[in-house]
Amino acid sequence: MAFLTDRKRASGLGSAKTGTEHFWNMQVSSVALAILVPLFVFTFGPVVGEDHAAVVAHFARPFPAIVAALTIVVGFSHFKNGAQVMIEDYAHGTMRKALIIGVICLSYACMATGLFALVRLAL
Repeated sequence: MAFLTDRKRASGLGSAKTGTEHFWNMQVSSVALAILVPLFVFTFGPVVGEDHAAVVAHFARPFPAIVAALTIVVGFSHFKNGAQVMIEDYAHGTMRKALIIGVICLSYACMATGLFALVRLAL
């Protein structure tokens, strides 16, 4: 810590210049998920065990579809950021880069798949 200037100590950014932004994104997505997950459970719960037509009719309404879409997007964004932090802590070198690219691709693919399935149900 003796080599840090007063400005770097005050801003808290460190050498990569992204730590604070990453931390802030994780905190915001955590709060959003704390609100969205119970909403998702209460909107999805009534159609558990119902037939396909009832599920399609339920998700054809805007509120359940929007809550499900927001939960998918925010959940996989939170997963992407958390997995990236974990990989940065424990992997090194080229493996770190490959794992981060893989996690980002996986999270966006799962997000797109979930949204596609939701759109197919809602429309």
